[in-house]
Amino acid sequence: MTIQFKALPTEDVQALQGGGPDAYGNTPERQVSDGDGMPCRHCLKNIAAGDGYLVLAYRPFPQLQPYAETGPIFLHAQECERAVEAEIIPEILESADYIVRGYGKDDRIVYGSGGVIPTDAIVARAETLFEREGIAYVHVRSARNNCYQCRIERA
Repeated sequence: MTIQFKALPTEDVQALQGGGPDAYGNTPERQVSDGDGMPCRHCLKNIAAGDGYLVLAYRPFPQLQPYAETGPIFLHAQECERAVEAEIIPEILESADYIVRGYGKDDRIVYGSGGVIPTDAIVARAETLFEREGIAYVHVRSARNNCYQCRIERA
């Protein structure tokens, strides 16, 4: 099976970069990166020291419902190119491990699908999850803070 890591949609990111409201209706905060641990969820690269970035609340689900987690993410403050959808683990996934969890077509967690997975095993874990009939897509989240990193879909 082939999978694809997917970044946030460009249309959504450009709205936020233009001052549009985040998931809580707030204007994204603007900061300057020190170059350490500021992963942009659009280009899926780390934000370089000295570059501006946004901090905002993001909900990677289409509607509010009990499983629609919202949390902080970072984006480049200026336009950046969206990461190419590929099976290769994105640059931002540089920690030792991540939460990898499956969701159904109803955008709810598929129980028993989540786990803390070593980074080098994420692709294999996602492929295994997609063998289950009820899994529509997978999230990769920080194992320490539960922050959304990216989405994985079947190719």
